[in-house]
Amino acid sequence: MAADHPTILATSGGYKSGGRTRLEFNHLVHHAVELSGSTGRAPRITHLGTAGGDQRWYAAELDEAARVSGFDLSHLNLFSMPNLDDMEGHLLEQDVVWVNGGSVANLLAVWRVHGLDRIFRRVWEAGVVLAGVSAGSICWFRGGTTDSFGPELRAVTNGLALLPYDNGVHYDSEPRRRPLVHRLVADGTLGETHCTDDGVGLVYRGTVLAEAVTEVPGKLAYRVTAKAGDGPEAVAHEEPIEARYLG
Repeated sequence: MAADHPTILATSGGYKSGGRTRLEFNHLVHHAVELSGSTGRAPRITHLGTAGGDQRWYAAELDEAARVSGFDLSHLNLFSMPNLDDMEGHLLEQDVVWVNGGSVANLLAVWRVHGLDRIFRRVWEAGVVLAGVSAGSICWFRGGTTDSFGPELRAVTNGLALLPYDNGVHYDSEPRRRPLVHRLVADGTLGETHCTDDGVGLVYRGTVLAEAVTEVPGKLAYRVTAKAGDGPEAVAHEEPIEARYLG
């Protein structure tokens, strides 16, 4: 089963504390499954932990979360070598691809070495829902803000660009994120930038932003664009986007 349109769910969330397990999948991951249209069997999800170096202990935590949710979860690992002979064939059989957080700069470099930049475009066009959190959100855009290079946030501008926008994550929980997005949009380093508070996701059908959704009541998304200021330089304009609560 494939989504009706190429679909991306870009988030700053997806996990919650578990009961018998350390973590469980929260509403955003379940919404990615809903967007895929999967019915009649366990939803097939492949997790990519590239941005965190394919940590096996974390993959085990997700295996437990998947068991609780009734998902058929697999992992595409690239360290120290790909664990699958046919990465594209495997991804095309999935309902959802979920990309975890970490270093988006490292993720993009490693994906390109293995040709996943080209593969993901074909997987997206085939109707597999592409989703993820933090680095797993930014990667689908042209770029965004990242701490991949050190504690000081910087711009990353070489994303896969499936979506013709830039992306800001953790917009309400990391105080340096919002002012940096505003500065980078105003000076032209980033273009129109779509941002999410923690717990919020953005749903794109094709390249159109269809809606914002949230697993935390009251959280928002934002659209940041450049506009003319009082002087010769542009300034950033921030427009809040109400998010539909998934709970």
